[in-house]
Amino acid sequence: MSADTKTEPRFITDRMLGPLTRYLRFMGYDTMSANSLEVGRPDEDTVLLDLALQEGRILLTCDAELARRGKEQAVLIVSTDVMAQVRQLVDAGRIERRLSLSRCSLCNTPLRGANTCEVGGADYAPKDWRDLTFYWCERCHKLYWNGSHGKQLEERILGEKEDAA
Repeated sequence: MSADTKTEPRFITDRMLGPLTRYLRFMGYDTMSANSLEVGRPDEDTVLLDLALQEGRILLTCDAELARRGKEQAVLIVSTDVMAQVRQLVDAGRIERRLSLSRCSLCNTPLRGANTCEVGGADYAPKDWRDLTFYWCERCHKLYWNGSHGKQLEERILGEKEDAA
C-alpha cells in the first residue's frame, strides 16, 4: 500500500491519557477518549476494547492488563510524560510528527475555517488578525489559530526529533 492511500490511524485512549489525547488531536489524529464515556462503568475496559474493534481504532492505555486483552489492537503506553508518549508512538511507526490544527482538542470534532463573525465574537482572539488563519469547532464553539501557543506546541512536537537523539 502506498503512502498516498494509507489510512490514517484512529485512536481511543483510556482516562489516564488526557494530555496525549489532546496532543494527538492537535496532530490531526482522530482520537476518542474514555472521558467521553459515563464515569464509573464497571465494564469500561470491555467497552473500550469493543469500540476499538468496532471502529477500527487503536486502544492506547496505561493499563498493562487492558493492553494484554487488546492484543494487536492495543498499545501499552509506558511513560507518564506526554512527550515521551508521543515519542513512543512515533518510534513504533503509529504516528508522524506534525501539527495540523484540523481537530478540536476538546471534543475531537473536525475543525473548519472560521468566519469573521466567529473570530470577532471570540474575546480571546488576537486583536491583530493579519497573517493568521482561524479555525472553528462547530460543537464546542471554540476558535483556534496558530499563534504563539501553537508555535510552542509545534516546536515541542517537531523539536522532539533532536531531543530524542
